[in-house]
Amino acid sequence: MNPPAPTDDSRHASGRELRDLKARAQRLDPVIKIGRAGLSEPFYAALDRALVDHELVKVKFDDFKDQKKVLVPEILARSGAQLVQRVGNVAVLFLRRPSPAPAS
Repeated sequence: MNPPAPTDDSRHASGRELRDLKARAQRLDPVIKIGRAGLSEPFYAALDRALVDHELVKVKFDDFKDQKKVLVPEILARSGAQLVQRVGNVAVLFLRRPSPAPAS
């Protein structure tokens, strides 16, 4: 198994912000679903796009429900996202948008 990719902590939430993200996530619908294709390149492309667009994303396991405890860390390592919470067959991920570069 590959070690997790290094993460930029400035793009992750901590403490109070994490608690606020959990509250916000309750009102969200799953944006990404893991189906028969599993963790395919199209899945990761869609997840990357959703994280850029929304920062806070619900991922639903329609298939591979028995492997979700193994797959979630793999998703986090590949995407660089932070796990906010996992409840049942749903994982909530967060990745803060990068700060825009200052104009010169």
